[in-house]
Amino acid sequence: MNEEFENPIDPDKITEHPNTLEYPHHAGSALVKPEDKGKIKGRALAAMEHQTDMQLDQIYEQMQLLAAQAKKLNLRKDVSELIYQAEMRFEPLINHIYHLYRKEDGNYLLSLIAPDQWGRSKRSFEFLATVRLLADHTWDVLEGKVD
Repeated sequence: MNEEFENPIDPDKITEHPNTLEYPHHAGSALVKPEDKGKIKGRALAAMEHQTDMQLDQIYEQMQLLAAQAKKLNLRKDVSELIYQAEMRFEPLINHIYHLYRKEDGNYLLSLIAPDQWGRSKRSFEFLATVRLLADHTWDVLEGKVD
């Protein structure tokens, strides 16, 4: 009984250096699971969307702040043009508070006198706003509303 041993494993499927194989080569090898590429891409896509949404929200908030600042600056410009067309019998000083009125004839008046300080004279001026002269010679509306 001298039969020669014939290896049932295909010679193309064996190697002299099993540590170079990209798959486990015996029962005690480390477990290698194939990656679920769809799951990995899905998580990466969700993370990317979350990050870009956060950044877009920040940019939107900044845009709203800039729009509010531009609106406030435009209001200061409009009020300033109105005040510089108004009658004033004094030189306004920076950081001082004044009061803007509309007279019966429709012209405007800038005054040092607040609405509650007129006393007995009871001027028939329509109070529009309390304003402060800023360093850039624009006017900040502190109280009231100017059309």
